[in-house]
Amino acid sequence: MKPESLKSESEIIQPAPDPRFALETLQERGCPECPYLRLFKSTVYVHDHEESLRFYVEQLGFSIVADVAYTADGRWVAIAPPDGAALLALVAPRPGTEKARLVGRATQIGFISEDINSTYDLWRARGVHFQHPPQQTIFGVTVAIFQDIDGNTFELIGSDQFTREIEQQRQIASDRIESERRTAQELEIAKQVQARLFPQCQPSLNTLDYAGLCIQARHVGGDYYDFLALGNERLGLVIGDIAGKGIAAALLMANLQANLRSQFTLAREQPQLFLRSVNRLFYENTTDSAYATVFFADYDDAAQRLRYANCGHLSAILLRRNGTVELLHSTGTVLGLFEEWDSPIVECQLAAGDTLALYTDGVTESFNETGEEFGEERLIDTLRQSADLPAQQLLTSVVEQIQSFTATEQHDDITLIIAKCISSV
Repeated sequence: MKPESLKSESEIIQPAPDPRFALETLQERGCPECPYLRLFKSTVYVHDHEESLRFYVEQLGFSIVADVAYTADGRWVAIAPPDGAALLALVAPRPGTEKARLVGRATQIGFISEDINSTYDLWRARGVHFQHPPQQTIFGVTVAIFQDIDGNTFELIGSDQFTREIEQQRQIASDRIESERRTAQELEIAKQVQARLFPQCQPSLNTLDYAGLCIQARHVGGDYYDFLALGNERLGLVIGDIAGKGIAAALLMANLQANLRSQFTLAREQPQLFLRSVNRLFYENTTDSAYATVFFADYDDAAQRLRYANCGHLSAILLRRNGTVELLHSTGTVLGLFEEWDSPIVECQLAAGDTLALYTDGVTESFNETGEEFGEERLIDTLRQSADLPAQQLLTSVVEQIQSFTATEQHDDITLIIAKCISSV
């Protein structure tokens, strides 16, 4: 139901209550459990929008918030004072209608100023017509009546009590803005720090062309990928997904990365011991509910052989050069949730033309406006269509397909590794 902005002719205008009493009453009626509510708008009827807008924008210093061409009353323009939360809705009713008779009346709308005399002088210098200078009422409130170009009248109000309230609200708003600025700055720093946790270089291999990326949905996130130089022409490929989102997940991701990099010398000869050690460290240094899904693969450049453990992660996709697909399913449970952990290490042979894709759920669970997910099959089709591209270009092509499919706000981190087995140089 829209609030009435003008009183009828038959309504008896009663003396205004003491505003100091009203403020104290509102403060005493704090209702933390109540839904958020504030005054949205009050309607003012005018003859011509463009002429009225020149008055409100150029003379009063208001700003245009919304301009809607087609409503029941025709064009509807919302304007707001510089520090106001409520809006004025300017409506130009069709001539001869009942609402057209409402143009040029006392609106009963008042604007509060922290310095009524300064505002009065400023607006008067801009050509605003006042019925009288600021005058003090019996309630200790100073009021000046002014009118717009259509004769609609308003009150400009000032009082010491209101001024203190305005200054308090201004300080609260200023503190909030400063807090938001600091938070944004800290998040940006956190984003830069986390970016350094991802691989900064890629060990060169003769038979593997590979690339990876992480596109975070927020400043920081819980997805992780890495390339570990294991020595003796061996490369570790790691992708992981921390339970949770935001700062908490980012901190756990940093913890997991530190555990992996501190223990990876074990990976080449004893991958099971390596992962057991990582699991124990992650378990001991995190909360009971913290865990991560991880896919670890050890690629032997000379033998073109892949050894892997899938720790509760999504199945990796191995697209063979003849177009067939093998899914590298989970071999064990997630890391960090249980003190004791184990998993077999599985081997598979790669050949020139084979493509390996490791990814997080942000890839396959990206959804479009109808709620349809990108899905594993669509990912496989995209890999097939661009199978001849180098790894970096194939990676870019997949991401572009995902972003084109969703075409909306990204809801989860998108992390992906593409590795292509090539002929030895």
